Amino acid sequence: MIVTLSSDSPTKDNRRVYAPIPLSGTGCQIKSQVSLAPLTSFRVGGPAEWYIAPSTLEELQASFDWASSEGVPVTLLGAGSNLLVSDRGLPGLVIGTRHLRHVHFNPETGQLTAGSGESIPRLAWLAAKRGWQGLEWAVGIPGTVGGAVVMNAGAHRNSTAEILVNASILSSTGKVEILTPQELGYRYRTSALQGSNRLVTQATFQLQPGFEKAVVMAATTEHLNQRRTSQPYHLPSCGSVFRNPGPKTAGWLIEQTGLKGHQIGGAQVAVRHANFILNCGWATASDIFQLIRYVQEQVEERWSLLLEPEVKILGEFPF
Repeated sequence: MIVTLSSDSPTKDNRRVYAPIPLSGTGCQIKSQVSLAPLTSFRVGGPAEWYIAPSTLEELQASFDWASSEGVPVTLLGAGSNLLVSDRGLPGLVIGTRHLRHVHFNPETGQLTAGSGESIPRLAWLAAKRGWQGLEWAVGIPGTVGGAVVMNAGAHRNSTAEILVNASILSSTGKVEILTPQELGYRYRTSALQGSNRLVTQATFQLQPGFEKAVVMAATTEHLNQRRTSQPYHLPSCGSVFRNPGPKTAGWLIEQTGLKGHQIGGAQVAVRHANFILNCGWATASDIFQLIRYVQEQVEERWSLLLEPEVKILGEFPF
């Protein structure tokens, strides 16, 4: 690989910034040492060694090809809303999918097809404005279509798996597959895609058109208000940190352990909802990671149950 150092190449931590590399056959550029903190809802994390944000399937495939030719690992980044990135950053190529956006409503089938970078809340509002039912519950989920498909995102006793028709999946070799919910192996807040380098490029959902717009809009608004009144959104967070183990929720177990408001550095267990960890404005990724571990230890000591993180933790963390 031939790269040219930019004139402002020295950076903190002695990292070097290279001039952007044009991705052959596309209008995209691969950039070096791009901070990931602004690209995650926690607002923490170090830089990507290399970063690209393709907007077409061709650019996406070319990004995978570049990583393969250079022998570097690939990390996929959607809205960054369910992610904790190490302060040390991530090696290899980070592919941001937020520009893979398109939306198509098919009134004949009642199906909605959207690119993986589309915002789930935006889709919920677009459907509601057309009088299409089926996505009202998703209006408060701060993520993308791709993330929702991979994580089987859900709220208010509904989930992605219940309305998904199929998803287009791109493998690291460039092969595109169309997979059904059964083939995706859905379980609570997870799928067969989790932990793999297969990327969702788009998904099709089955909705129910033909309802009064005002009725669907009102239901969507009600779902959003419920989330806003019960969950803290005034400070950066990743949403729910731990999976609910059942029959008690993770939030209830944490609250009963007396951890509401507990703080390590700039990271705090939310007072409004104990399954949220907040960045009070000066938290590091290490602060958040240490608080996650502390909550796990305390809940396990009290209840003999190890909470499983729902948030995806990437990179190296001190133990």
